[in-house]
Amino acid sequence: MAVLIVQIDATAVNISLPSIAKELHASTSQLQWIVDAYLMVLASLLMLSGSLADRFGQRRMFAIGISIFGLGSLLCALSTSPNMLILMRGLQAIGGSSMGPIALSIISKVFTDKKEKAFAIGMWGTVLGVGMGLGPIVGGFVVADYSWQGIFLLNIPIVIIAVPLIHKVIPLFDDKQVRSIDVLGQILAIIFIGSLTLTIIHCGEMGLSDPIVKVAGVIALISGFVFLYVEKRVKEPLLEITFFKSIPFSIATFIGLIEFFSYAGFVFVASLYLQDYRLIPPLEAGLLMLPLAAANMVFAPLSGLAVGRWGTRLPMMAGGTSLIIGAVLLIIEVDIPELYFLLAAWFVGMAMGMANSSITVIAVTGMPNHRAGVAGATAATARQFGQSLGVAVLGALLNGRMHAGYPFTHAATAGWYLLLALGILMVVLSWITGMAFAQRSAQRVQATF
Repeated sequence: MAVLIVQIDATAVNISLPSIAKELHASTSQLQWIVDAYLMVLASLLMLSGSLADRFGQRRMFAIGISIFGLGSLLCALSTSPNMLILMRGLQAIGGSSMGPIALSIISKVFTDKKEKAFAIGMWGTVLGVGMGLGPIVGGFVVADYSWQGIFLLNIPIVIIAVPLIHKVIPLFDDKQVRSIDVLGQILAIIFIGSLTLTIIHCGEMGLSDPIVKVAGVIALISGFVFLYVEKRVKEPLLEITFFKSIPFSIATFIGLIEFFSYAGFVFVASLYLQDYRLIPPLEAGLLMLPLAAANMVFAPLSGLAVGRWGTRLPMMAGGTSLIIGAVLLIIEVDIPELYFLLAAWFVGMAMGMANSSITVIAVTGMPNHRAGVAGATAATARQFGQSLGVAVLGALLNGRMHAGYPFTHAATAGWYLLLALGILMVVLSWITGMAFAQRSAQRVQATF
């Protein structure tokens, strides 16, 4: 339930962006930040959350996280300016960052049978994907019947119910790992993700020649290199570089980034397309996003079963193929007929549902239980970072081309071609994960822990 509301919040706000823009007088770049502040903070803190859960216990950190999430939700609803809303979305994400990786770590410890674990992870992936798909639908209903503030107020009763249940439902585990906190690594990660997001968003609005874009780009480049340098030399790093010596883990993590990049970028641009370009009311726009959630709901559990029976490679390839089909449907007709849009949304949602379980299984089962929190958090960080980049990149492409004089649908086409290229890349990389040399690399990494 907690993971569901975190993911609903990641995309529900998209459908309310036109309402927020009118009421709070927000610019396009501020709208991007309202979405990306949440995703960026999630991505920045997920690895730390996994480490803290391994150190202090999953149950305690889960309770703290959902409480902060509830407070952030309340303050989001009370926001009176775009900048205040952006800051409160960041606070909301501080709490939300603990719930995804901790839930995944709990699953990896409770289910020991390979097939049962694969199915449980598939169900976790279902909740994750369906939450993202339901976001625009929930947002459409709430904005139509109440206001954009209702999207955040909706979280409050759920949090109130969930907090006392945590101590009854989540078991205590006796395998806490006493790990030091990589403070420098965490600071560098925040600087890198924040400056990179700032570079992309402002580039779309102001162009490459803007001083802010240049400075933020240099900071992102330097902080990224310093982060990798530090993580290779810290005894207990925030990011386990050793994990990435496993080719399947590296590819699965990157595919997770691609998958969520495509999904979040599509939802952001599609929300603006339906309401700002097609002038469709919020409720109807949300319902037109229904195929995203439906495809996730159908294919995520099927993917979990398929992983348990046939392994991870084929579901990931199916996910990449689905993304290719969805992108082609968006490209065929520039003005995107309604039927094509619905089918494209279905295939983009199917891509998420088919690939997500494989990515998670590779990340979690490829590492020993005592590293499950960090491994799951690393994979989750890639996903959330992908979401943040998807909104930033596709939003910047759209914004930049519209500033150049292109109409909305022509401006959006650049993003659809990017999704097509990423779908092809997913298929190729998925095939590589099952090759003998890739599997040997995974075995070598497992032996080091």
